[in-house]
Amino acid sequence: MFAGKTTELQRRIALAQAAGERVLVVKPARDTRYGESEIVTHTGVRVPARSVATLDELVGDIANASADFIAIDEIHFFASEAVAPIEALLARGTRVAVAGCDIDHFGDVFAPFDALIPRASEVVRIHGACHRCGAPSTHSERLSAVTDRIIVGGIGDFVATCGACFRPSRR
Repeated sequence: MFAGKTTELQRRIALAQAAGERVLVVKPARDTRYGESEIVTHTGVRVPARSVATLDELVGDIANASADFIAIDEIHFFASEAVAPIEALLARGTRVAVAGCDIDHFGDVFAPFDALIPRASEVVRIHGACHRCGAPSTHSERLSAVTDRIIVGGIGDFVATCGACFRPSRR
């Protein structure tokens, strides 16, 4: 968290739109932190988005058949169920970019990254600054005692940490 993943996704969306591509922006329906129909950076920059419960909604949707580029924020909220729909979109020639946390607050790899990274044509890892020492951050440390793997959170719920400073949550 707090590394600029959504900001980078928004940059790619703007580039695709500037190139005349038909763009669809998607977010998980359960992420209602800043709005139900937008992807929003922690600094408040907003881009309109379609909110979906599952990515399967995209594959059979006629309206999305014309999208050249689909940008999906918070991909880890969809877990391993994201893999088959993304493969179907890629098979029909749609470019797909995703953003999300690849490691959870326990220190484990988040699905679907374990399946998507080997299939990706490009992987960009973005690092913020460790909350404790300032080194490049690689982990999101949960500040609350909630043990659910995914909670919709932000400032006050998580801090970015490097591997050396990371304190994994207890199960």
